[in-house]
Amino acid sequence: MKKLSLRGDKVIWIIILLLSMISLLVVYSSTGTLAYKVKGGNTSYFFIKQLFLLGGCFCIMYVVHRIPHRFYSGFANITLIVSIGLLILAKLIGTNLNDASRWITIPGIGFNFQPSELAKLALILHVSRTLSRYQGKDGCKNEAFLHLIIPIGVVCGLIFLDDFSTSVLLGGICYLLMFIGRVAKKYMLGTVGAVLIVLVLLIAAAPLLPSVGRIQTVRSRIENFFGDEKNVNNSQNYQVEQSKIAVVSGGIIGKGPGNSTQRNFLPHPYSDFIYAIILEEMGWTGGFSILAFYLFLLYRGGLIVRKCTRTFPAFLVIGLTLSIVFQALTNMAVSVNLIPVTGQPLPLVSMGGTSLIFTSAAFGMILSVSNWANEEEKRLNEAEN
Repeated sequence: MKKLSLRGDKVIWIIILLLSMISLLVVYSSTGTLAYKVKGGNTSYFFIKQLFLLGGCFCIMYVVHRIPHRFYSGFANITLIVSIGLLILAKLIGTNLNDASRWITIPGIGFNFQPSELAKLALILHVSRTLSRYQGKDGCKNEAFLHLIIPIGVVCGLIFLDDFSTSVLLGGICYLLMFIGRVAKKYMLGTVGAVLIVLVLLIAAAPLLPSVGRIQTVRSRIENFFGDEKNVNNSQNYQVEQSKIAVVSGGIIGKGPGNSTQRNFLPHPYSDFIYAIILEEMGWTGGFSILAFYLFLLYRGGLIVRKCTRTFPAFLVIGLTLSIVFQALTNMAVSVNLIPVTGQPLPLVSMGGTSLIFTSAAFGMILSVSNWANEEEKRLNEAEN
């Protein structure tokens, strides 16, 4: 029987293990109230569910990281087409959750699938492949721009009305990839200007478009964040206030695992506001440790990129690492009230299905490139000697 071998960056594997252990601990703690509401007090149910999910995700990570990265380049276009089709399908027959048609329910098993998670992965694959194909000595060739901006506009546009934060994050990451890929500055500046104008107009016109997606919700959250606390609608700002209480009451070392009180009041303490529960139970010590894990992941991603001798794997690692880290920073920033409320889970920590699955696939791809880069470095060193 062959020994199970983990390839790629060992430090990233350690980060994955630590985040998974924290996930089990915090999900078990934060789902107590939910368990009494929907599972008759069976507090182990969500812990066991998360344990099996993480086990399945580890299997996905393992399989994906053993596949050479060149195969992902070949599947980039078909994956993008499938994801766009699923986004459209979600619009037409999707399950409505939180006034947004973001989900497709798989018949028979009742599993809710979020197409935007696949679309994020597919678009980063496509942008990385396109940038690598059109690289020249003086930068990215001009004809690449339409091959980049049209898919980015279609995918982000389909996500935008139902999930503003995911659309903005994904668009921002693709923009950074284009900047790193040396796309002409005139195109980059023109794109930013056009997007900002459209966003401002849509948010300003939100009261006139009450039935169009969640534009009114986005505007309301922005107004609550920047508005005078005396004039803020307390019912709309409830989750922010409860999160603040959790953050402040945790102090330096926290109340200890399982001792959160705000889990009984916070909406979604096991997903969107799980970082607030971490701060309450583990204090700022635990909170900064979680932040350090993601920042160290960013650093390790940079080391992998430096080893890459080809452009596609380098762009792929940059895009996927930024996607994971920016999503984590967004979740944390919401919990400590640095930015308006969004619905971003904490990667590999929040309870969930679709997000967890595709985050695992992203980690697998990063590790696949890391393994290839290590082999290339070893081969070049042997050739020199």
